[in-house]
Amino acid sequence: MSNTAYKQTEVGLIPSDWEVKEFGEICCPSKARINPVTSSEIYKCIELEHLSQGSGILLGFANSQDLKSQKSIFEKGDVLFGKLRPYLRKYLLADFDGVCTTEIWVLKSEKETSNKFLYQLVQSDKIIEAANLSTGTKMPRAEWKTVSETKIPIPTKAEQTAIATALSDADALITGLEKLIAKKRNIKQGAMQKLLNPMDNGELIIDNEDNNCQLSINNYQLKKGWEVKKLGDYLDYIQPTEFLVTDTEYNENNQTPVLTAGKTFILGYTNEEHGIFKNLPVIIFDDFTTAIKYVDFPFKAKSSAMKMLVPKHKDVNLRFIYELMLRIKYPLGDHKRHWIGEYRHLEIILPASPDEQNIIATILSDMDVEINALETKLEKYKKVKLGMMQNLLTGRIRLV
Repeated sequence: MSNTAYKQTEVGLIPSDWEVKEFGEICCPSKARINPVTSSEIYKCIELEHLSQGSGILLGFANSQDLKSQKSIFEKGDVLFGKLRPYLRKYLLADFDGVCTTEIWVLKSEKETSNKFLYQLVQSDKIIEAANLSTGTKMPRAEWKTVSETKIPIPTKAEQTAIATALSDADALITGLEKLIAKKRNIKQGAMQKLLNPMDNGELIIDNEDNNCQLSINNYQLKKGWEVKKLGDYLDYIQPTEFLVTDTEYNENNQTPVLTAGKTFILGYTNEEHGIFKNLPVIIFDDFTTAIKYVDFPFKAKSSAMKMLVPKHKDVNLRFIYELMLRIKYPLGDHKRHWIGEYRHLEIILPASPDEQNIIATILSDMDVEINALETKLEKYKKVKLGMMQNLLTGRIRLV
């Protein structure tokens, strides 16, 4: 590593052999366009939905011959950056020639800038923040003038290459883990289809969209020992208004998670003994989004909109019921749905034997444990890469 001295600049302390440049000095958006209607060439076409959020993974592509609107042309090595809703962090280092929606910037690096370094740079908080100073409310778009005038420290070409290589190695670990998690989720989905299929001679599609919330069993025969019940036969619901906490009570250094309604994300932690819900396990249920979550750890509830589904009696395997609920196609609509009025009448098919329920629930639960462990590892990798970016892109840590 270099022992080069540092110098004070408008972007802070940087190595003395680095420069401060505007983003627009190291790259520019291509203006090359193509009209698929009049062109005889067929290209792979990338739309915004083909770019994953925050990972640089290409999820798929369309064929230009099937499209009507004008497209931007990109080449292998170009950096693609989604300018529509830039907070979604959609970017890609192209590894083939093709076309893309004009809602994606095709960034071409200048001669003294490594395209792989540029790809890492567009992921940095500084560029993302500049892109988010956008116009529009419902459909915000990044403005090139704002982003291009953002000042950033730029290392030598040799150090750019070293930095890009180190961060690309971190990307490879993250991408590999994301693919493994996706594979494990697919395996679990297949296991659910097999273990929770109640039919002897076919696959039952559970559809509770009609007003009566009935199952369409037709002429299929249920497996021996399986029966049709209603969710309300197994679950009661409570609304934990006595467990409300305020935003000011969140503290990441403490121990008890605080849950909210909706997707029931863990928002923070609290040390307080009072108000911690310990009658576990429970299923978190939200009327507005039909989101559910199985919870088996002590927590505090943030919102009174959050409902808890609890077992009706000690023989109910709540984990098994939760897995069944994941397969139910809930009624959709703009208005609020109520557990008492509708959801408790939804029909489910399950083994009458508690032992069989326990076996199935254990298999699926073990799969979740493995997936959750991988997701925890993934978040750790992402934090490590974020730390690497903060140090390498500012010159705090030198690689040459």
